[in-house]
Amino acid sequence: MSFNIVLVEPEIPQNTGNIARTCAATGTALHLIRPLGFDISDRAVKRAGLDYWPFVEVREYDSLTDFFDEHGGHPMYFVSTKGKHGLDELGYKADAFFLFGKETAGLGKELLDKNYDVTVRIPMLPDERLRSLNLANSAAVVLYEALRQHGYPGLR
Repeated sequence: MSFNIVLVEPEIPQNTGNIARTCAATGTALHLIRPLGFDISDRAVKRAGLDYWPFVEVREYDSLTDFFDEHGGHPMYFVSTKGKHGLDELGYKADAFFLFGKETAGLGKELLDKNYDVTVRIPMLPDERLRSLNLANSAAVVLYEALRQHGYPGLR
């Protein structure tokens, strides 16, 4: 059993590198939806992931449509500050995909509305000046909650 992190149009290479490192350490696949705000071979991406890149499965897609065409039948959760459910309110299915939007805009309203029953938010103080957590931190928090629910399979 493994989980999947999906970054929709990520913009900051350091975030993607840090998420790749988390994916490598947990056996989680990383899916990147273009356009990317950087070249995957950029020094910043590689530096943030250090020497973990050989240990993470990275898949790239030209569009969100291409991604859904390939994986549409799998359980998916959409992570957003506008999510319906708190992080711990859903039981995450094995082999699920967790979708995260780009750093400056998140996931689109239409996508969130269409999938509202499986949207997830990370609890935060209700202060409008605090927009969201960093993308890399958010991915780690959500992934580790899913892993916790399944007893950290394969991890020690």
